[in-house]
Amino acid sequence: MSKSTKVTIQDVARLAGVGVGTVSRVLNGHPNVSADAEASVRRAIEESGYRPVAAAQTLRSRRSNIIGFITDEIATSPHAGQIMRGAQETAWKGGKILFLVNTQWDPELERSAVETMIDRQVDGLIYATMFHRAATPPQAIRQIPSVLLDCFVEDASLASVVPNEADGGYQATTYLIEHGHRRIGYINHVEDIPAQRLRLQGYRSALEAHGIPFDAELVVERYSEPKGGYDGMMTLLNLPNPPSAVFCFNDRSAMGAYDAIRQRGLRIPQDIAVIGFDNQELIAANLYPGLTTMQLPHYEMGIWAVEYLLSELDAVGKDEAAAERSPPQVLLKCPLVVRDSV
Repeated sequence: MSKSTKVTIQDVARLAGVGVGTVSRVLNGHPNVSADAEASVRRAIEESGYRPVAAAQTLRSRRSNIIGFITDEIATSPHAGQIMRGAQETAWKGGKILFLVNTQWDPELERSAVETMIDRQVDGLIYATMFHRAATPPQAIRQIPSVLLDCFVEDASLASVVPNEADGGYQATTYLIEHGHRRIGYINHVEDIPAQRLRLQGYRSALEAHGIPFDAELVVERYSEPKGGYDGMMTLLNLPNPPSAVFCFNDRSAMGAYDAIRQRGLRIPQDIAVIGFDNQELIAANLYPGLTTMQLPHYEMGIWAVEYLLSELDAVGKDEAAAERSPPQVLLKCPLVVRDSV
C-alpha cells in the first residue's frame, strides 16, 4: 500500500480478512473478539500503518490519553528537566503523554491555556510553579482531575505535592551538628515565601533537638544570589565569635559564601563548613570543594503528580467514597547530597 495513501478501517478489515465491525471492536477493546481475529487485526494495523482518528476515539472512550501541564516559568528554570522527566516517564508508562504550556507569568495566557486544554478533553491537568508558594490557579481546573506541583491553595481544596522544606532545614542543620559544629550560621532569603520560613523553622528545630540555644545574630537575611551569600557570610565572619559552619538558603548563596570565606584566608571545610539547598548541580558539583546540599525532590514530585492523576482517572465512577475525601497535601522529603564541604 502506498505510503501517501490514507489507510482506512476498511483497508485494515480487508487485509485482516475480517469485517469492519471486528476491527472496530479490537480498536475499542471490546471483549467479544476471538484471539485469532484480534491477532489478525493487530498484524494488519501494523503492516498498513493505520492510525485511528484521535477525536473519534476520544468521543468513544471519553479519554484523550493526554495530561496537560501548565507552568509559570519552570520549563525555563534549571530544575525543569527533572520535573518534566519524572512526569513524562510516569505518564508514558501509564499510556499518556504530556502537553506543556509555559505561561511566563501571564495570567491571561494561563487562563486561556487551561480552558483550551479542557476544550481539547485532556484527561487531567498538572499546575506547576517555579518555586514553592501559595497559588491561585484558574477556577476552570476544578472541572477535571487536577493536581498542584510545587504549590498549593490556602484552603487545601486541590491536591498538591511540595518539598518538605522544614525537614530539609532540619536535616541540613543536624548534619552539621553531627560533624561537631555547635555554632552554626544561617544565611536565609529575604522574601516571605514558604521556603524562607520553613527552612528557618527546620534550622531552629534541629538546634533545639540537640540542646543548642538559638542565637539570633547567627541568622542573616539576604537575597538568595551569590552577592547576597557573600554579604551574609561577611556579616557572620565579622562577628566577635563567628560560626564554625554555615547553612545557606540555596546553592547560589553558598557560592557567594565560598568567595567570602576564601577572601578571609579560611579553608572549606577545615576552618568553616558550608551546606546549601537545592542541589543545583551546575553550581554544587562544580564548586571546590564540592558543595554538600539538600536536593529538592523535583523528579519525585513529577512522578507523584502523574501517579495521582492516573489513580484519580482509574477511580472515576468506581469509588464514591473517594469523592468525599479531602485532596491529599503531600510533602516529599529532600534528600541530603554529601560532597566535601562539611
